[in-house]
Amino acid sequence: MAIESYRLNVAEVIEETADARSIVFDVPAELREEFAYTPGQFLTVAVPSDQTGLAARCYSLSSSPHSGRHQITVKRTVDGYASNWICDNLKAGDTMRLLPPSGIFTPKDLDADLLLFGGGSGITPVISIARTALEKGTGKVVLFYANRDEKSVIFAAELTALSVAYAERFTVVHWLESVQGLPSQEQLSHFATHFAGYESFVCGPAPFMKAVTTALKDLGIPRERRHQEKFVSLGGNPFGEVEEVLAAQATLAEADDADEPDDAAPERFAGPVHLEVELDGEHYTFDDWNGDKVLLEFLEEKGVDAPFSCREGNCSSCACVVLEGELAMTHNEVLDGDDLADGIRLACQSLPLAEKIRISYNG
Repeated sequence: MAIESYRLNVAEVIEETADARSIVFDVPAELREEFAYTPGQFLTVAVPSDQTGLAARCYSLSSSPHSGRHQITVKRTVDGYASNWICDNLKAGDTMRLLPPSGIFTPKDLDADLLLFGGGSGITPVISIARTALEKGTGKVVLFYANRDEKSVIFAAELTALSVAYAERFTVVHWLESVQGLPSQEQLSHFATHFAGYESFVCGPAPFMKAVTTALKDLGIPRERRHQEKFVSLGGNPFGEVEEVLAAQATLAEADDADEPDDAAPERFAGPVHLEVELDGEHYTFDDWNGDKVLLEFLEEKGVDAPFSCREGNCSSCACVVLEGELAMTHNEVLDGDDLADGIRLACQSLPLAEKIRISYNG
C-alpha cells in the first residue's frame, strides 16, 4: 500500500555550502493542512532513477513551521546517488513527488531549555528546532555544532544572526575537526555537564551520535530527555506507481545502492490477540489480530489512522510504545538498545508475541 504523494514545485534552490543545497517547495493553499509540520520532522522525496523508477529518501525540514516555508537541506554524501542527483540537477521550476511531513524527533515543549547537538548535515532538523524554540518559546537553547572545517558549516550566517537576536537565550559552540580534532566522548560529557537539566536532541553521523548519547547516558540524563534522529536509505518504494517518474527521466548515470536483506521474521503468537491502542487521545480495542500481518497493516484495515512513512523499519514515523505484552520486529534500522529496552517498537515491522498487547503512540 502506498501513501498518498503530492507533486510540488521547487520554488528556490539555495547553495548553502559547496556540498549542500536547501530546496524550498511551493506548497499551495489547498495542501497547507496536509503539509503542516512540527520542528524536527522530515519529508520523503522521490528522486528519479532509470533502474528502480525512483529512489525514496528522507530529508529533514530545516525551516520553522510558523514561517510558512517548507525547506529541506541536502548535503552530498560519498557515493550517495540521491543527494548528488539533487545537488547537481534540481533547480527552481522543477517538480518533485513528496510524502507529507512525518517523524517524532520533535520537542514537546517549546518553552523547555534545549541542548542541541548537530554533526555536519545533522544540523538540518536541529536548526528547525532551534529557530522555532527561539521565536515561539521562552527557554534557553544551547547548540554544539561539529563540522569538518569552517567551509563546511551549513547555516553559519544564520546561526550568527540568531546569536545576536537572542543573545540572552541562545548559545552556539562551533567545533571544527580541522582545528580541534574529532570531539571525544569525554569532551562532549564535560560540555553537557553544564546543561544536564536540559532536553537534549542529537543528529549527525553515527559515531558522533553514539559519542553524544553515551556521554549523556553517563551523566545520568534519563531516556525521556534524550532524543536522537537517524535515517538510512530506503530500499523500497512508498510512492506506488512510478511510470511518470520513468517518463520524466529516461536516462540517469547511476543506480541506487542495493538493498540490505531483511532480518528473519520472528515466530508470531498463534491465536487471536487482544489489542488495545492509544492514539491521539483515542482508545481502540480489537480481539481479532491473528498476527498474519504486521501491526500497522492490521490497524489500517480497521480504519485507524496510525502514523507511518517508509514501511521498511528505516525511519521512526510509526514508532509506538509497548505498555503490556510484547511485539517482535522483522526489521529495524533505527531503534537502539535503549529504545528497545524502553518498549519502543516500529509498527510497520511488528508481530505479536503475546495474547494481550497494549500500545501507545502518545509517548
